[in-house]
Amino acid sequence: MRRQFLSLLVAATAWALWLWGSAHAQTYPNKPIKAIVPFAAGSATDQIGRAFAAKMSETLGQPIVVENRAGVNGMLGADAVAKAPADGYTLLIGTNSTNAALKSLMKKLPYDQDTAFAPVGYLGSVPLIVAVNNDVPAKTLREFVDLAKSKPNEVTFASASTSQLVSSEMLATMAGIQMTHVPYKSGPAAMTDLLGGQVMMFSADFAVTLPQVKAGKIRGLAVTSTKRSAAIPELPTVNEALGLKDYELIAYFAFFAPAGTPPEAIAKLNAAINAAANTKDLQDKFAAIGFAVEPGTPEALGQRTQRESVKWAKAIRDAKIEPQ
Repeated sequence: MRRQFLSLLVAATAWALWLWGSAHAQTYPNKPIKAIVPFAAGSATDQIGRAFAAKMSETLGQPIVVENRAGVNGMLGADAVAKAPADGYTLLIGTNSTNAALKSLMKKLPYDQDTAFAPVGYLGSVPLIVAVNNDVPAKTLREFVDLAKSKPNEVTFASASTSQLVSSEMLATMAGIQMTHVPYKSGPAAMTDLLGGQVMMFSADFAVTLPQVKAGKIRGLAVTSTKRSAAIPELPTVNEALGLKDYELIAYFAFFAPAGTPPEAIAKLNAAINAAANTKDLQDKFAAIGFAVEPGTPEALGQRTQRESVKWAKAIRDAKIEPQ
């Protein structure tokens, strides 16, 4: 009798869980969703994430409230999402910093980067521009490298994210120069100091750099992609400018949820992301900053994340960046 009772109890529990899951799938989302941007307001992650969130809200029928939690190359915001309830109502607008590179940059993370998140959907990618203050006496990237070689460690560069740091350190390593790193909490703050001449060079995404380059307030020297960007075709690639073959660094953006988030919720979120990516006004909005949308499945994002983690680990090693 006891064994029969236990069997019935297990079956009843499984049935109840199935009913709950079915009800959750039908009603999700039934309240506002929070999306955490792990970088400052005005950053590329913030601009792109907010645009996608607004479009996704239209599809999902619930507002997506974007919250900025900047700090430690995105770690603070990522940690908040990793420890949030896995119910589909807290999301991370992640990047190569938070979901590929951080575990190689930090000696210890407050969460397991490989298991703490469920992939939801890939948004797209954007190259960076290597830019200098207008008072720097270098009109080309080759001239900038020559300047840095003539004054070891006197040339300063800013960074506020993994992409910005690694792109600059990779450039230094591959060009054989030594520069002094000046860290910042946000890309806009670093740009302010580049404009003011407090730092000499800043390698950052188009959202931060391109408007200033177009306005003539800073000087663009090269793009970090393997092909020139249609947004500013007059700038050569780093490879072109320096005669290199293997220099490439692309910043990318994607939505992640806490591990264990119901598959039904992830499927609805992914559909909303892809619908947003396919809208012409969103594509047109970011074409000017070199952003390329790439709709896909959660599974494809998971595979990409694994590949990118390996790629960034190598880039960080090659750039001789010591974990902090």
